[in-house]
Amino acid sequence: MKKVMADRFLRRAAQVQGRADEVVRKLCTRAVFEEELISAGDRILIAASGGKDSTVMAWALSSLKRSLKFNYELAALHISTDFCACCKKSTLAEKLEGWGIPFSDLFVPVIGRLKPGRKMNCYWCSTQRRTELIKYAVENRFNKIALGHHMDDIIETFFMNLCAKGELSSMPVKMAYRKYPVTLIRPLALLEEWQIIAGAEEQGILKETCTCPYGVNSKRRDMRERIAGFTGNSGAVKRRILTAVKDCLSNGRS
Repeated sequence: MKKVMADRFLRRAAQVQGRADEVVRKLCTRAVFEEELISAGDRILIAASGGKDSTVMAWALSSLKRSLKFNYELAALHISTDFCACCKKSTLAEKLEGWGIPFSDLFVPVIGRLKPGRKMNCYWCSTQRRTELIKYAVENRFNKIALGHHMDDIIETFFMNLCAKGELSSMPVKMAYRKYPVTLIRPLALLEEWQIIAGAEEQGILKETCTCPYGVNSKRRDMRERIAGFTGNSGAVKRRILTAVKDCLSNGRS
């Protein structure tokens, strides 16, 4: 209980003092160095969904370039689909380019690619988008793709796979493909979702982002509630779980 109260105090302190964006920068920097996510000369393609997570990540990676002692290139790719055209796409492009990040848009008919009788689902969508991201990265000589998944995403995925499939698997913080000269990185891996939301509000990002019309799927939402129940939403507990997940799952290759 004391730890939960301490976490709540830290949340309020970060927001009241107006330091939420610095928390994002600090934890993103820590992830970059501890997990060796970025090296000098990297060409990084940001998967810009238009949501708060990937937009905050883009801001953080751009702002870190001024303080890190090595240089890297950033560009963003937004994938428009036949079920979500992202009405705020022009605002997203303007904001990214203001941060010095070139913006590109690619249309992918996710629903149109479904086989007869199949229904739209989050797994199908993510698979199609990931395929196009990798293809675009390879064709344009990007060696890394940055995804906006945060700590809560990683932990939820671990328990969903454990409970539903009996598998010890999740989203690795860093993963190099065997088939392609591309590595996936997740610079927000040490951030809880509430920290990203606070940082987005402070940077004026939250009101300019869009969300998927399918929303959070029910299984993930249920798992999020179950995790909140046994962790008390304690950041310290979740960080220990993340450490255990990373120890269990080495940053392997796929």
